[in-house]
Parts: sequence; structure tokens; C-alpha cells
Amino acid sequence: MLRVGVLGAGHLGKIHLRLLKESPKYELIGFYDADDINGKKVADEFGYAYFENMNDLIDAVDVIDIVTPTLSHYDCAKKAMEKGKHVFLEKPITNTLAEAEELLSLEKKYNVKGQVGHVERFNPAFKAVKDGIKNPMFIETHRLAEFNPRGTDVPVVLDLMIHDIDAILSVVGSEVTQINASGVSVISNSPDIANARLQFENGCVANLTASRISLKNMRKSRFFQKDAYISVDFLEKKVEVVKMKDAPETVGDFDMVLQNAEGEKKQIYFENPEILSNNAILEELETFADAIYNDTVPVVTLKQGTAALKVALEIIESFKK
Repeated sequence: MLRVGVLGAGHLGKIHLRLLKESPKYELIGFYDADDINGKKVADEFGYAYFENMNDLIDAVDVIDIVTPTLSHYDCAKKAMEKGKHVFLEKPITNTLAEAEELLSLEKKYNVKGQVGHVERFNPAFKAVKDGIKNPMFIETHRLAEFNPRGTDVPVVLDLMIHDIDAILSVVGSEVTQINASGVSVISNSPDIANARLQFENGCVANLTASRISLKNMRKSRFFQKDAYISVDFLEKKVEVVKMKDAPETVGDFDMVLQNAEGEKKQIYFENPEILSNNAILEELETFADAIYNDTVPVVTLKQGTAALKVALEIIESFKK
């Protein structure tokens, strides 16, 4: 078992603490929180060992799970890596691109592993269809949330949209060549609604919308590719896969067939991939343990987390234009 410590005991930090305590792949040593009052309260309520000094916790573990505000990600990860500890970082990886790139250097220098908490990669609906998303040419995402003051210290791009940015980058496999975006601040001092259009070197176009002042919650992505349409509902954990193939010479009474202007006939059919229920947060933490044990590449590497941050920051910069 890997000895693990958690930095940060806020809403998400408490979830990580509970799951790590239950996981057979980790031994939860304890946690640290910069707010001493909150730290002692969490320790009293749940029985986790509370460390009043962050460095003492880092020294006592093999893995540090960083669930602190984004502004502190870099400092926490740097201290852990310099002591030879593996690090799991909640998204976004860091506050700035320079910080993320420095962590990439430290990961290599100290021969440790890092993973970023882009949890939607482990969403069972996305996992069920990801391998079938091949060379998509148009992608549309909507990530809408009801207002919650938690997370409004950063633009909605870093709070919500970055989930979709990471998922898109993981399936497109091409460099972003152009970004056009707009953002509006409604309640917060940073944008609460944002729309971005990404163009990729291979010709793919992605249109992303994110809002944290919606009247309803929605997390949907649609992928259009040659002879296929794939819809993923991250919230409801459902998928819709519609495909086309050359129509048979003899068409059945219930076959759905379309004919284009050139006279080519295509048959429409549906696929129902199996969606295996899981706890996405627990799975991302346990796959990181597997990567450490087996010396394999983590599912969401620091390099991938850096790529998602780079696009997110470019979107935010595009607001100013």
C-alpha cells in the first residue's frame, strides 16, 4: 500500500480523504489544511490524523494528493517533488503556464510521477465511447451549472470549461491553431459565461460553452465524425451513438436509409455500448496508484494537464481581444 497524505480539507478534499481511507491501494496517513480551525474540525468529525505542519506530512508519505486552491498548487507540488514524492493535483494543474512547465521539469528531475484530476476522463459514459471517437471533425460541448460561490475566484474557463478542453484534446490528437472566444462577468469579478471556438491543425473545429449561472445543470458533448454521431451526457452518464454504413441492396421495412445528392445510400443504425458504473474520483486516484506500482504512464499526465491549461489561458486571453 502507498502511504498518502492530502493537502486541503475543503469540500472536495473531504471527498478525497474518505475515498483514500476506503481504498485498498492506499494507506491514509493524514492531512494538512492551511485553516487550522477547519483542519481540527475535520479531524474531530472524521477521525483523520491532522498535521499542523505541511512538511511533516510530506515527509511521512509516498504520495501527496493536492486538493488546495489553484493558487497554491505549484508551491505544494514543488515541495513534495523535491522530497521525491509522487503528486496528484486537482485541476487545473497550476495557476500559470510557467508554473506548470516548472512542475514538468521537476517531475523529470526527481523521477516522480504526477497526475492531474481531470475527472471526466473517468466518467463511465465517456469511457464507454472514447475508443470509438476517431478523427472527429466537429465537436460541441455545453457545461452549465447553477450558481455556487465556490470556485468563482477563477474564470468559468478554469472552473468548468477546462474539463471539456481536456476531454477534447484527449480525442482530437492535433494542435490548436486558432482560438476565438468571448466571456461575460455577471455575478463574479471574473467571467461567469464563456464561449470558445477552437480550430485544430487537422481541420477539426470545437465549439465550447460554459456557464456557472444557469437555471439548470448540463454537461453534454457531441462528436461528429465520418459516418458517426456520438453524444455523451456526463451528468446523466448516458451516451447516444448513431452510425452509418453502406445500405444493403435489399432494404428491410424497418431499416433507416438516407440517400445523398450523388445517389449514395447509407443505412443508419444505433449502437448501445455498455456503461460500467464507477466512482470516477476513486478510479482516478487508484489508477494513479497503479501507475506508480507498475511504473506506467498515468491516465492524465502533468503534460496533458499543462496542455489543457495552456488552451484555457489562451481562451481567457482571447476575451481581451
